[in-house]
Amino acid sequence: MAIQIWRSKKTIQKEEKVLEQDISAIRLRALNGKHDIGLAECGKEKMDRRSFLHAGILGSFGASLARADQKNYESKEGPAKSIIFIYLPGGMAHQETFDPKPFAPLEYRGPLNSIETAVPGIRLGELMVKTSKVTDKIAIIRSLTHGEAAHERGTHNMFTGYRPSPALQYPSMGSVVAHEFGPRKNLPPYVCIPNQPNEFAGTGYLSSSYSGFGLGSDPASQNFEVRDLKIPVADERFARRQRVLNVVNTNFNKKQNADSVKAMNSFYERAYSLIGDQNAKDAFDIEKESAQTRDKYGRNTAGARMLLARRLVEFGTRFVTLTYGGWDMHDNIANGMNSQLPAFDQGFATLIEDLDQRGLLDSTLVCVVSEFGRTPKINNRAGRDHWPKVFSTVLAGGGIKGGMTYGTSNATASEPDQNPVNIEDWAATIYNRLGIVADKELMAPGERPIEIVDGGKVLSDIIV
Repeated sequence: MAIQIWRSKKTIQKEEKVLEQDISAIRLRALNGKHDIGLAECGKEKMDRRSFLHAGILGSFGASLARADQKNYESKEGPAKSIIFIYLPGGMAHQETFDPKPFAPLEYRGPLNSIETAVPGIRLGELMVKTSKVTDKIAIIRSLTHGEAAHERGTHNMFTGYRPSPALQYPSMGSVVAHEFGPRKNLPPYVCIPNQPNEFAGTGYLSSSYSGFGLGSDPASQNFEVRDLKIPVADERFARRQRVLNVVNTNFNKKQNADSVKAMNSFYERAYSLIGDQNAKDAFDIEKESAQTRDKYGRNTAGARMLLARRLVEFGTRFVTLTYGGWDMHDNIANGMNSQLPAFDQGFATLIEDLDQRGLLDSTLVCVVSEFGRTPKINNRAGRDHWPKVFSTVLAGGGIKGGMTYGTSNATASEPDQNPVNIEDWAATIYNRLGIVADKELMAPGERPIEIVDGGKVLSDIIV
């Protein structure tokens, strides 16, 4: 349906005059080396002055309409001031961890048993001894579901809240949080331990200035050192170099206005802040933790990464993504779980206890997620294959009720039974706890307003 806008002759003349001034400015920039915009031709078709002006007016009007209709709610900090997003790549089996089926036939139940927990009626896999003691502080969602059985597509779902699309790259949750709230206490708002875990943990259509800060090193290694925090020269030389670079940047910015330039400048500014701020550098210094604390978390990959995540949120980082393990257990799942799960169990349980004892659990949302679950039936290699129809995730702290499960899978853990939770519901709930309205629209290229989450309802039964 066409939209007609009545404008007086005087108004049209005024608009034409303004646009002619803009065109003159464009021509002037062209003389200084910018791209020329011809008024006589557009491609191979002739365009007269009035047609050109008319097109410009309508184009501006269309863009203005898009911005006017944009749902641009203000984000305000919610109960969760920070989030620790624990990603377990490969697809962790829910049957051996957070949703055991002790009464199912052996081929479904699997080779491991289950144990009781601190909450009557909630059972976990037998290797989750320490987590069983903090079950009163966590919420287990046992009915998460999506339709993506490929690792890449499932991972995209969990990091963005969207199914993959060939038309658009969606931003990760970490980048959205960085966009909405920015840095706090001179620390990067979004940190990836040890590095950005996959392409879907990036900025998508948002500016690259909202990307995660990767450490470049594993905190579990003996010679752990964050790559961008060490000054390679003396302080005086570094300050002199910074002054020279600032002069260069000032002149360069007068000639360039690209996103990549802005993002690079933002990167350097953050790097300078980190290098120059002792408090910020201390946040990454895991050696400042006592030997007792390090032992409690576990001197291994899982323990060190979770301990560093706690330090970062304690110092002010808003969103920490940490990666642990390989959970793609197509073969001999009993051996795989015995190899991977005890370290996770120790580190995760200690993280929950530590945050609670420090008074940080109420303001820190801890999320445990994998891209999908595993098949209900043990395969002929004593393992389990990919299964996105139902799997489990865990939320704790940050305005989430503890000591509960939400939703159920059926008797063989093959599909949701009660209260199925889709990815949009799950993502909307996380954003709600952070103080972000999930259907807020961010502007994508081409003046396209895109909702942070397309649909989804907050799981009101699990929030405080």
